Amino acid sequence: MSTTRSVTAPVLVLGGGMAGVECARTLGDEGVDVLLVDRNDYHQFQPLLYQVASSQLPAEDVARPHRVIFADYPSVELRTAEVDTADLSRRTLVLGDGQTLSGSFLVMAAGARPNFFGVPGAAEHAFPLYSVADAERLRLHLQRLLQAAVDSGGSAEPGALDVVVVGGGPTGVETTGALAELMQALQHTGRLDPAGTITLVDRSPTLLGQFSDKAHAYALRKLTDVGVQVKLRAGVTAVHPDRVEFDDSSTVAARTVVWGGGESGSAVAQALGPVVGHGGRIDVRPDLTVDGHPGVYAVGDVANIPARHGDARALPQLGSVAQQSGRWAAENILRELRGEPTKPFGYKDKGIMAMIGRNAAVAEIGRHRHQVEGPIAFAAWLGVHAMLLSGLHSRTDAFLSWAWDYFDRDHAATVEVSTTPRRIAWGDDDEDVPHISLDRPGPSRTAAAAT
Repeated sequence: MSTTRSVTAPVLVLGGGMAGVECARTLGDEGVDVLLVDRNDYHQFQPLLYQVASSQLPAEDVARPHRVIFADYPSVELRTAEVDTADLSRRTLVLGDGQTLSGSFLVMAAGARPNFFGVPGAAEHAFPLYSVADAERLRLHLQRLLQAAVDSGGSAEPGALDVVVVGGGPTGVETTGALAELMQALQHTGRLDPAGTITLVDRSPTLLGQFSDKAHAYALRKLTDVGVQVKLRAGVTAVHPDRVEFDDSSTVAARTVVWGGGESGSAVAQALGPVVGHGGRIDVRPDLTVDGHPGVYAVGDVANIPARHGDARALPQLGSVAQQSGRWAAENILRELRGEPTKPFGYKDKGIMAMIGRNAAVAEIGRHRHQVEGPIAFAAWLGVHAMLLSGLHSRTDAFLSWAWDYFDRDHAATVEVSTTPRRIAWGDDDEDVPHISLDRPGPSRTAAAAT
């Protein structure tokens, strides 16, 4: 007769993304025992997943093993496992193998998953970009289509290389720009004639809705300059293997649909009942605790974090919000351990930015949103995102890849053909870290911010 095992830890953190890692690091710096649980054994930097999908960066540059990140944190224990359910009242997690984990504190940092809004065929045929596995899946799909076109003399079947990107936020705009430049580069080398058409669609009247009107116009102009068809005030009503249907009764032929049209809280979070609010995310109090559940915090993309005390609006799902909220939750836990009251989360808004293409980016810096665009914003975007990557190896490789692409336009057109996803095969200072497969099965799980 089998028995259910139970493990107890002072602090239990669900999720090894930006928020979870930052929380565990902050607690680990103080020697607090932490058990970090995630379905993957690596941390991924979501704002750059589109560059993996478009072959601009290898997967190992945006993902890093948890064991390397926490090599110098002896009080942080790692557990790679699927979590079936969470019980906030008991501060417990039930794993797929039946084991129960519990903590004196529970930090929900389980991230988000794509929201297909019930659009028929979207979950089956569209490509979201919420995990390294998602990015690799899209990269290999594009490679197969492009290689087939090159092998046939550069001429593809009608619609074979056409792409529809759903969502006009930073993820959609950045992905669209990267794919448009890739198609142009391939056409420039003579490998494709003609290249595929890219259509960007969004229900709103503008691109980059969080940005200023000036940024909206800039992004639209830059994308149309590279041949992108921008379809605003339009929604997707159905996704098929070879076409997309819109609510204005029009249809676009495309074998590739990239879904950046929205996200919702993770499946574990959405099963929590009354604490779940807008977007399937967990509603939290100003100090990031969950009302009615002492010792439970929710941070990052899984949480609806109030913008200010007394303000009903929630902060956007940004990398900077995830990192800062994870750190703040840890600091409040330390306060509780010292017998001190918690403090409301004070988000430091350093601005937002989005890459559109070569020498084309927009950045709005600080709370007052001082706008910079063009080459200066392009350079700032590269610097900020390189520094946010985890590990010196990743930062160096990213800078070298970007420099190569910048000075050699044809480099972006060198699309490698591979039958298996890339693997993380490095560990900064730990040469004994084994290869970590990225082709783990399972469901998929951002906008960039200056931090």
